[in-house]
Amino acid sequence: MPGHDTPLIATIAIGFALAFLLGMVAHRLKLSPLVGYLAAGVVVGPFTPGFVADAELAGELAELGVILLMFGVGLHFSLKELMEVRAIAVPGAVAQIAVATMMGMGLARAHGWGSGAGLVFGLALSVASTVVLVRALQERKILESERGRIAVGWLIVEDLVMVLALVLLPALAPALTSGASLSAGALATTIGLTLVKVAAFVAVMLVAGRRLIPWIMHHAAHTGSRELFRLAVYAIALGVAFGAAKLFDVSFALGAFFAGMMMGESRLSQRAAEEALPLRDAFAVLFFVSVGMLFNPAVILQAPLALLATVLIIVFGKSIAAFAIVRLFGHPTGTAITVSAALAQIGEFSFILAGLGVALGLLPPEGRDLILAGAILSIALNPFLFAAVEKGRTKLLTRIAFTAEAPKSAVPAPAAPEPAPAPQPAPEPPGVTAMADHDVVVGYGRVGSLVAPGLLATGRPVLVITTEDEAADAARAAGAEVVVGNAVEPEVLAAANLPAARRLFCTIPEAFEAGDLVRQARALNPRLEILARAHSDEAVSHLAGMGADVTVLGEREIALRMLEQAAEAG
Repeated sequence: MPGHDTPLIATIAIGFALAFLLGMVAHRLKLSPLVGYLAAGVVVGPFTPGFVADAELAGELAELGVILLMFGVGLHFSLKELMEVRAIAVPGAVAQIAVATMMGMGLARAHGWGSGAGLVFGLALSVASTVVLVRALQERKILESERGRIAVGWLIVEDLVMVLALVLLPALAPALTSGASLSAGALATTIGLTLVKVAAFVAVMLVAGRRLIPWIMHHAAHTGSRELFRLAVYAIALGVAFGAAKLFDVSFALGAFFAGMMMGESRLSQRAAEEALPLRDAFAVLFFVSVGMLFNPAVILQAPLALLATVLIIVFGKSIAAFAIVRLFGHPTGTAITVSAALAQIGEFSFILAGLGVALGLLPPEGRDLILAGAILSIALNPFLFAAVEKGRTKLLTRIAFTAEAPKSAVPAPAAPEPAPAPQPAPEPPGVTAMADHDVVVGYGRVGSLVAPGLLATGRPVLVITTEDEAADAARAAGAEVVVGNAVEPEVLAAANLPAARRLFCTIPEAFEAGDLVRQARALNPRLEILARAHSDEAVSHLAGMGADVTVLGEREIALRMLEQAAEAG
């Protein structure tokens, strides 16, 4: 290795190092780490001074990132979830894509770009980032709520439309390229041939892949080797993507998406997702770094008005369209606010479309720069926008809850097996409870659903805080008062009236979130007895440092119970 000329190692090492450092900075600034990854790409890109990573190698690494990202999208694709919200998600997403695409095409036309550039530009502005949206919903513990399911279903439809666009754009490129034209017959032939290839690939995957992939996963699992199982996951993801491109002339992205879908039908899909996660996340970081390398920061000074218009379309144009569509379908204002805020950003599909558009000669480099800049700014703004609208939503629904519940506050709700349906079932945070000397149970999962009924059985007044509607209904049925929301949010925690409470049971498994909750609870009531759960010695120390009086380590308690049982048996 003379002279240590190792561009691949240099690109990966420096890319990861800068992504980590700038990702940490973004996290400290309460921004998405994706902003840091994109900024790392700008730093090592050709438009900034200093080290310049190998663009060709970065592009190939990014392609691996695309394959694994799309594999993850397919793996988590749930036709059942989509069917549950299809009445709003399918027409809503299609209509919102159409509105955003038309706005993007209008801006492209104002710049004098052709129809092909306008189409690619508009489509790129219309689709939200899967990574950003899911993380935003998870952080607020509303992923499994009704509004969370609508947002995810909406996103699934957007992803499917973009997969179709990635397939058709190469076929349509000659007709869309400025100065080129195809007859109607030639255009129909080109599109038809492309669709035949796609249909052949889909048929092979549905007939053979649906049987072969779960069979491979089953036998890999039965070897008992974690390494072989993990290798099977990666071999299927990359092998199907490569085969789709070489044998059927379809994109790596579509091949990986279907590989994930087929694997998702296996009973081992959850384990496959866990095994694929580390490598997927690693190459996803390199994907965002490589995208940042393409960004020319000069566009901020050269086209500030165009950039402002791009950001306005992403953050406000899409959101207003989504809000109006959700309300038009009769859903509550709170749901419309959540869905519109979740979609007010763009990400990985936009980058893929922009790259394809430039490669096909449809989109000028300036369009790609505007898309990248719009993505960076919208991802950076999204947490603040989400926090603002969710806070406004909470205040609005709290007022609604006070108005609706005030006449009934002095009378306990009768236990009815079939409660009358309400037009807007409200799993919303109410005002501050009037309970005193009560126990607060945070979380109503495997642990909380045992703790709360056990306390109620002893006659203790119990208030449960949970993020899920079904859990809230179960807790109410057990006799507990319920606050629906993320307990880490100050407004939700305040509703539990901790200054007047006796004990807090923190049953959520995530150590950092639990630590934040314990810290806030201790500040609200220094005399409060706080009991928490943990899965490691480090988590026990962390929670104790945050103010927990007792932290139960699950594995330790299991071991002690086993030893007790062994001692009793002699």
